[in-house]
Amino acid sequence: METLLAKDIEKSVKHGQKISGAEAVILSLLCEGVETVFGYPGGAIMPIYDALFQYQEELQHILVRHEQGAIHAAQGFARVSGKVGVCMATSGPGATNLITGIADAKIDSTPLVCITGQVASHLLGTDAFQETDVIGISMPVTKWNYQVTCVEEIAEVIAKAFYIAHSGRPGPVLIDITKDAQFAEAEFKYKKCESIRSYHPVPKINHDHIKQAIDLIHQAERPYMLIGQGITLSGAEKEVKAFVEKSGIPVASTLLGLSAFPPDHDLYVGYLGMHGNYGPNVLTNKCDLLIAAGMRFDDRVTGNLQTYARQAKVLHIEIDPAEIDKNVKTNVAINADAKEALALLTEKVNKRSFPDWLAEFRKCNKLETEKVINRHIYPDQGELKMGEVIHLISEKTKGEAIVVTDVGQHQMATSRYYKFRSNKSNVTSGGLGTMGFALPAAFGAKIGAPEREVIAIIGDGGFQMTLQELGSIFQYKVPVKIVVLNNNFLGMVRQWQQLFFEKRYSSTEMVNPNFTTIVSGYDIPAKKVANREEIGQAIDDMLAHQGPYFMEVMVEKEENVFPMVPSGACVTEIRLE
Repeated sequence: METLLAKDIEKSVKHGQKISGAEAVILSLLCEGVETVFGYPGGAIMPIYDALFQYQEELQHILVRHEQGAIHAAQGFARVSGKVGVCMATSGPGATNLITGIADAKIDSTPLVCITGQVASHLLGTDAFQETDVIGISMPVTKWNYQVTCVEEIAEVIAKAFYIAHSGRPGPVLIDITKDAQFAEAEFKYKKCESIRSYHPVPKINHDHIKQAIDLIHQAERPYMLIGQGITLSGAEKEVKAFVEKSGIPVASTLLGLSAFPPDHDLYVGYLGMHGNYGPNVLTNKCDLLIAAGMRFDDRVTGNLQTYARQAKVLHIEIDPAEIDKNVKTNVAINADAKEALALLTEKVNKRSFPDWLAEFRKCNKLETEKVINRHIYPDQGELKMGEVIHLISEKTKGEAIVVTDVGQHQMATSRYYKFRSNKSNVTSGGLGTMGFALPAAFGAKIGAPEREVIAIIGDGGFQMTLQELGSIFQYKVPVKIVVLNNNFLGMVRQWQQLFFEKRYSSTEMVNPNFTTIVSGYDIPAKKVANREEIGQAIDDMLAHQGPYFMEVMVEKEENVFPMVPSGACVTEIRLE
């Protein structure tokens, strides 16, 4: 793809020359450095697709098979590239099919610009064919949205959209453009947005709060640090590592924080949350200082808020002021970018170590290893387990692959047993928990990071929600690897039914089609594995293949993921079996 500079694009339009609003959209995207757009055409956005036709060399368009596929692909692209993901859809059902992905991106802080077509402005409010109030529908789940009815607004609105999407706490932005604005003509001038009055995405750091935080840290005898995706979004991986090594504080990761810290580091104590490691959960209620950086105290981390870390003082480093004191009350809050705040804390903190405190985590880890981990990754009999498949993939990729997961038991097994050794490697739907996320997000991730191995790990339920996106993988020959862990159940729901609903398996058992036959119809090599003797070689064959590849693994039908903190329970009520 040929990348054009904004000044070159403007020069290509003669002075005083008028261009259509549709072409202004394309040129605006090029001015922002966009090289790939995911989308699906339709009547109300057809002028933009017509304008795109003459810019196919400069702007790659990936035709998905469903608009939900477009936005999840844009999410995967954004998560691994660090760029703003872009997707397009038509009005009505096209626009509403984006909403799930927009909500997913909002809660997981993924920067997106979504462009939708709309009926002509004189038809707004008349219930015209494929008219939907997408602005009203999307308002609760976007960082900002705007409806363009005048061609002169297009360039300025798109510039503003990109600035809002990627600045501060990132998120999705939606621009709805009426059809007449796409057809109308105006002179094209583009100026990147660098500020907006009353919008301050990066708070000015309060140095008094830094001093108060240092005092808290120096007083602590059992400090404990939790890191989330905010570390990755701010590019603070080096800063958090430097802080932890100087302060000597044990550190654990949330689901979306995985891959932000080396898993084999002496001070890394594991993954926390509902299906996280034993020590990181139970010792939350023994620490005397809880330091949270770039995370929002989601209920899957805290469990019962009434019993969560009541004995501890809390230091919260967070860029979004709305998240501070929302769930967990703080003693000191640093409302700032994590990278800047951690650099200042590292400069001022004393070098310490906490061997006795760290030993408590090691003791918990030993117990979990004996009761849970070894049974799941080194079983000596019975059916294949999810944990052993994930562990093998982790070993054979040396923890260097980008792993994209869907939602369910396989997601939790992956977060537990894949050792993420490179940053921006863990792509999953965290806050919304969107089944169907993984397949389109994986091919979006591969386009965003073509030099890296990308593996989608999906359950049999989630795979069937968006398997039509195999068509996009086939058409564009995206060399993504797809692993479906098939237990013929909606596994996570079944686990809850077993544990909390007396094994009443209501509407969770699945009669699945022949997945390898379906995948083969898209000319993608497909293999089914059902026994332990074959799995190692099958993974090797998958990784060695140069193009897209599909592997179905039959796993234990009623396997449960442990440890588990029951919903709404205290973190110390975590179950090992």
